[in-house]
Amino acid sequence: MTTPSSKVRSLLRPLEPASKAQTATPPAYGQYPRVRMRRNRADEWTRRLVAENRLSVEDMIWPVFVHEGGKVETVPSMPGVSRLTVAAAVEAVGTAGELGIPAVAIFPVIPVDRKTPTAEEACDPANLCNSAVRAIKKAVPDVGIICDVALDPYTSHGHDGVMEGQRILNDETVEILCRQALAQAEAGVDIVAPSDMMDGRIGRIRDALDAAGRDDVRILSYAAKYASGFYGPFRDAVGSKSNLGQGDKRTYQMDPANGDEALRECALDVAEGADMLMVKPGLPYLDILYRVKQAFALPTFAYQVSGEYAMIKAAAERGWLDGERVMMESLLAFKRAGADGVLTYFAVDAARRLKAG
Repeated sequence: MTTPSSKVRSLLRPLEPASKAQTATPPAYGQYPRVRMRRNRADEWTRRLVAENRLSVEDMIWPVFVHEGGKVETVPSMPGVSRLTVAAAVEAVGTAGELGIPAVAIFPVIPVDRKTPTAEEACDPANLCNSAVRAIKKAVPDVGIICDVALDPYTSHGHDGVMEGQRILNDETVEILCRQALAQAEAGVDIVAPSDMMDGRIGRIRDALDAAGRDDVRILSYAAKYASGFYGPFRDAVGSKSNLGQGDKRTYQMDPANGDEALRECALDVAEGADMLMVKPGLPYLDILYRVKQAFALPTFAYQVSGEYAMIKAAAERGWLDGERVMMESLLAFKRAGADGVLTYFAVDAARRLKAG
């Protein structure tokens, strides 16, 4: 922290006692009543003029769930969020594009009978995720598509990696992740987003993409992903909660107690070739977001995860919060902390609010 100069200190020194101030010289420069901070808050136009941060439609990425069912299904723990058919997803992404949302993140809901211990479905060029990417890219080519590179939607045990007993096998998992990323790139994804938290996967995926002539595909690394309790509704949405059962991901996702470790994770991923960095979850980790942006100055994103969304929606439904106001305030908090963009289930609602002015 910088130390104020002697001049600044003199301008901000405490006021003299009222009795002296009334009979002696005027109060020091920089003091009340000459300085009234409320003046710049008095009018709506002034508040807009002096705002330090602004939220725009271009700051948002919309997560979209797709499934193979014949109809749209609501997600009970995420009011307003649905599992979409591929056709419905194409239409929804078209609407998002018309609102100015620059990118969507596709999350597939894999049928139970296609989940296996070693996640073969993840690498199938014709799987649900890749089919959705092709359909959306064909219909809405100007909207960017992001896909997670992770195995948890595809494993029968619900973990992000293959297992030997109760141990997650790091290097064996990374091999599968490389094949998954290549299949996604072939389908037309613009950004692969490794969210598995295996060691060394960014460099290996970068090498695999480059060797396949796909050096145009960007890598958004979930570099600081915490073993958080805020993911529950997401696991409901993609159907991995029952697979994971009472298990947890603490042997590979980060301890919520740690901050310096997040910077080490990010530094490793930057050195391995990450184009962008992610902090997940969002609001409980704004300090990490700020530190990451300050340390690396890379495009840095935050994920306002399902639990954060569900809490706001549930409180708003009960009349405990002004849902729209809190939605916008929470998104602005990410910008204030340094985020270049936010993955948020509020993206479409917030975009409509911003368009309305």
